[in-house]
Amino acid sequence: MFLKKFFLVGASAALFSACSMMPAGSAAPAAPEVAAAAERLRIAMVDPTPAALGALVSDDLSYGHSGGKVDTKASFISDLLDGKSDFVSIAITEQTVKVVDANTAIVRHTLTADTNDSGKPGKVALKILGVWQKQGGSWKLLARQAVRI
Repeated sequence: MFLKKFFLVGASAALFSACSMMPAGSAAPAAPEVAAAAERLRIAMVDPTPAALGALVSDDLSYGHSGGKVDTKASFISDLLDGKSDFVSIAITEQTVKVVDANTAIVRHTLTADTNDSGKPGKVALKILGVWQKQGGSWKLLARQAVRI
C-alpha cells in the first residue's frame, strides 16, 4: 500500500512539473498574431487613417518617444494624421515577440525610418519596446518606449 501511494505521489509530481514547464496553450500560437498586429501598426504609421490606428492602439496607450515626449492614444493618432509625426518609410529589423500569457506580449525591434515631421525631412534609428494586450479578441498596443541607438 505504501509503495502504491509513493508511486502515485511521484507520478503526480512529475506530471505537475512537466505541465508547469510547458508554454501556455494559447501563448505559442499567439506570437504570429502579435507580429501581424505590429506589422499592421508599421503600415498604419506610414499611411495613417483613424480607423486603422484606432483598431491597433489601446485607449490606455502610453507612448514614450526617444526625446522624452509621452503620447496618449489621442495625441499619437492626431500627430500622425496632422503630419507632426510623418513617417515616409519604416523598416523593422531584429524583431522578437515574447508572449507572456494569453493576453500580454512584449515586442522588441529596431526601427529605422525616413521622416518628414512637420515638413522637415529626417532620419531616425531607434530601439523599440512595445507591450501588446489582447482586448476584445484583438491585439492592441498598450505601451511603447523608444530609445535612440
